Amino acid sequence: MTRYEELNNIFEDIDTNEKKLIEPLINEVIYLEEQMKYLKTLPFINVNPKNLTQQKTTPASKQYKEFSQSYMNAIRILCSILNKTDTSAQDELMKKLSEF
Repeated sequence: MTRYEELNNIFEDIDTNEKKLIEPLINEVIYLEEQMKYLKTLPFINVNPKNLTQQKTTPASKQYKEFSQSYMNAIRILCSILNKTDTSAQDELMKKLSEF
């Protein structure tokens, strides 16, 4: 199963219109995951061979940080959509239970 299929399965129960809205966000999450996986293969710190206490962060490190922040924001949005869906189901259940 591909990552796209996994994420689509998670959001299969949401409204069709909401699903259309979040589909580009799902694609963005997948893109960010792939880029972050690649960036992890690169060094994040350059060490001066003459003075080991001198270290610099690499552009890959900075890029990873930016991608990571974007990724977390996208995940928060997707989770909030799931929580919103779950709460409506819980509200219906509570309504039914209160009728008894």
